[in-house]
Amino acid sequence: MTTLTNLYPNIERKKFDKDYYLNTHMPLSLKLQGAAVKHVSVEFGFSGGMPQSEPPYTAICNFLYDSFDDFITAFMPHAETLTNDIKNYTDIETIIQFSEVKIDMQF
Repeated sequence: MTTLTNLYPNIERKKFDKDYYLNTHMPLSLKLQGAAVKHVSVEFGFSGGMPQSEPPYTAICNFLYDSFDDFITAFMPHAETLTNDIKNYTDIETIIQFSEVKIDMQF
């Protein structure tokens, strides 16, 4: 399994439109990528490591795919559309990481 993680650093005076992201961008992304996406999660930071401290990230999004090749097949035909939509919800430079999933459990 492969995870694509999008990290949006918490930077003062930068915008992140949560409503647009949740109600427009994410549905578009999921529709275009189809069944290749096995799981998705969106998180909005509210605290850092110390209570009531600023979170290091405004938002984090994780997409789970069976493989990196599945990501390439699903995403690349729509890369321009999805990339061009970013300006509609943020001016934060996204940090992107791909990871190999070794443990994935829910309780």
